[in-house]
Amino acid sequence: MANDAVDPARRRLLAGTAGALGGVGLAAAAVPFVSSMQPSAKTQAAGAPVEVDIGKLAPGELMVVEWRRRPVWVLRRTQEELENLAKVPLDELRDPESAQSDQPGYAANEQRSIKPEYLVLLGVCTHLGCSPKYRPEVAAPDIGADWKGGFLCPCHGGRYDLAGRVFKGLPPPLNLPVPPYRYLSDTVLVIGEDQETV
Repeated sequence: MANDAVDPARRRLLAGTAGALGGVGLAAAAVPFVSSMQPSAKTQAAGAPVEVDIGKLAPGELMVVEWRRRPVWVLRRTQEELENLAKVPLDELRDPESAQSDQPGYAANEQRSIKPEYLVLLGVCTHLGCSPKYRPEVAAPDIGADWKGGFLCPCHGGRYDLAGRVFKGLPPPLNLPVPPYRYLSDTVLVIGEDQETV
């Protein structure tokens, strides 16, 4: 009879052990499901920051790099282009202070850049996503005598100045976005991260 008595301590030990083993089993079974919800290495690489060597970029030259499957322009503006940018009448721009546009705080200035010489923009029109063309020539005959250089979207005529600010009365609603970026050195940029996100 004494052998049939219930041992409460042993019962608690067995129940605790069974519960712990069950929890471990559930966690092990959940690992593949949770792993399958993580982005693949290829997807992570597509969104990763991109290093860009701008050491050979000549004044007035535009280079295009890909970041998150979108074109990013790096334009090395000439001194003349910077002077022409300062001559753009602000009342002709839709958002001259870039208050409604997408750019990091360090690019919320007239040049929309960290260093005035280098402009970094997403090369996608804010109207329908076309890719505008770099048109640096002043007073281009097909654009107008008051054109001081900038970007022209051939799809619906969107025009942006040399800081990516859109002109009034045209379809694009916003300035061209400035992605996050930072300088690793005087000749190397990282696009896709900045000091705030590192």
